Amino acid sequence: MKAALGLLMMGLSLLGCDGFIDRQIFFPEKDYYAQPGDFGLSAQDVWLDAGDGVRLHGWYIPAPGAADVVLFCHGNAGNISHRLENLALMHRAGMAVFIFDYRGYGQSQGKPSEQGMYLDAEAAWRWAQGQAQSQGGQVVIFGRSLGGVAATYLASRQRPAGLILESTFTNLGAMAKSFFPLPGLEGWLKGRFNSLGRAPRVSCPVLMLHGDADDIVPYRLGRELFEALPQPKRFITLRGAGHNDTYVVGGTAYFSRLEKFVNNPLES
Repeated sequence: MKAALGLLMMGLSLLGCDGFIDRQIFFPEKDYYAQPGDFGLSAQDVWLDAGDGVRLHGWYIPAPGAADVVLFCHGNAGNISHRLENLALMHRAGMAVFIFDYRGYGQSQGKPSEQGMYLDAEAAWRWAQGQAQSQGGQVVIFGRSLGGVAATYLASRQRPAGLILESTFTNLGAMAKSFFPLPGLEGWLKGRFNSLGRAPRVSCPVLMLHGDADDIVPYRLGRELFEALPQPKRFITLRGAGHNDTYVVGGTAYFSRLEKFVNNPLES
């Protein structure tokens, strides 16, 4: 079954069926499972337009005394409401966060696609940059899992104060090979969601975290991407953490590390 699906993905990719590939990558949900107030958070609804006119939605969650803004690029499933527990813990650690939904997720319009994700990330960057400047702060980009692709894309084109990558990968070809080890598959797909190709153009401090028990994004792909990133950079192995429980397994020390990096990327 896996071999057949892998061959199908390769064949459709060769035929230019990008929409098929996008549907295997993005798993959006429109309905919110909770609201910020359910987690004791006061959030500002943010509406913004991507470069192609698609209307996007996000939440800005300020924190007392925080001038810097963490731009949160989430993973491929659910929507911003599914990150509320994580956001509440970041808020408790003193971080102000702007999280947004890609097109097709939550209240954002449109249909998900790789190129659309990049346009959405650029729109979110512009908003976060304006908000940070109004507060006398800077933007640190945070990308988890697929969001690490959007975050790396932004950091290769903009100049954030820092970049945090978590549980992310090199490119779609390497991910496909991990699950469907078929000849030629990696080569055909390595240009899609290609953080590895953009990594050398990142020019800010990087903090990278990956669980050594991650069964979705192989730990070795996180290490490979890290090796391609310029200095200054630091890699932290989250012992015993899987793909979706990094912040739970990491506990207080995890959030302290994030907060320290956000406040002083060059000293972390």
